[in-house]
Amino acid sequence: MLELSPNFLILIFAASLDRLIGDPVNWLHPVQVMGWIISQFTNLVLIEAPDSSNRIPRFSPLIMKMLGIVLGISLILGSGVVSWLIAIAAAKVHLILAIAVFSILLAACFAGRSLRDAAESVLAVLQTGNIENARQELSRYVGRDTEDLTELEILRAVLETVTENAIDAVTSPLFYALIGSALFDYGGLALAIAYKAASTLDSMVGYRESPYTDLGWFSAKTDDVLTWLPCRLTVLTLALCSGKPFYVWHICDRDAKQDPSPNSGWSECVYAAILQVQLGGENRYRGVVKQKPLLGDAIEAISLPKISQALTLTRLCFLLWLSLTIGIAIFCKLIPKYIGAYR
Repeated sequence: MLELSPNFLILIFAASLDRLIGDPVNWLHPVQVMGWIISQFTNLVLIEAPDSSNRIPRFSPLIMKMLGIVLGISLILGSGVVSWLIAIAAAKVHLILAIAVFSILLAACFAGRSLRDAAESVLAVLQTGNIENARQELSRYVGRDTEDLTELEILRAVLETVTENAIDAVTSPLFYALIGSALFDYGGLALAIAYKAASTLDSMVGYRESPYTDLGWFSAKTDDVLTWLPCRLTVLTLALCSGKPFYVWHICDRDAKQDPSPNSGWSECVYAAILQVQLGGENRYRGVVKQKPLLGDAIEAISLPKISQALTLTRLCFLLWLSLTIGIAIFCKLIPKYIGAYR
């Protein structure tokens, strides 16, 4: 009988847990721990401005960059190593305990269910016709100002959130979980948690604006580098699944490069091309208007079915990667058996 390694059993169980229950509200999440550590560090190196309107760096730009490097390396490596050591310790108690505990932790790295729930919570309120409540619900998930958004702008905000986070929150963690699982025992958890740490750092301190310009420089660059390959693989996978890969790649190559981020433009653009909608445009952040590049062609209007289709595409990519990797693992186990049988 063919046996899968614990690494791939953990992947299957984790994907199933994320699909079934997502992130329970009252459970301590690894990202919460990472966020607490980052907050404590920033409280040490940032001080209140004299006018109390904002915080300012405590040290010179060079020292702040060095502190940002220390924070980034410590949290990313520390998160990966600690999770791996806990897995080893649990395995010494019992293999089943290790699989159970780390399936739960790895499931916390996959945010497919949480992303879908967030989108559906906004859309459910919007469908009642109460646009004010829909704006308030949307403000829980996006950084842009939502007070004056129209229904179409709310739909665009939801779709942009779904498509941008598809890479950061779903396919990139899976990519590193698959790579780690193939390299060493419990490596899938270690690399996925490490990537999650990099992503959390980027979301909390990886800004170009003060006071994070220098402190968050390393975190932002690290997240860009770590996300680059899984982002392109996601774009390639979705383009192939769309049945019109050359058209989709053409639109991405034309528009995605206009986005200052090396990854989020590609992430949003591939969905825009497949769904034949246009993303980007004018957004406001704390009252400041920012113009994002237009991605895709406005052939069809953004609607609830389009958002549902985007979520389905993300799920399809996730399942394809997981199935293909496990299929390759099974194939590699079978080959030596067949060779031995014919000797």
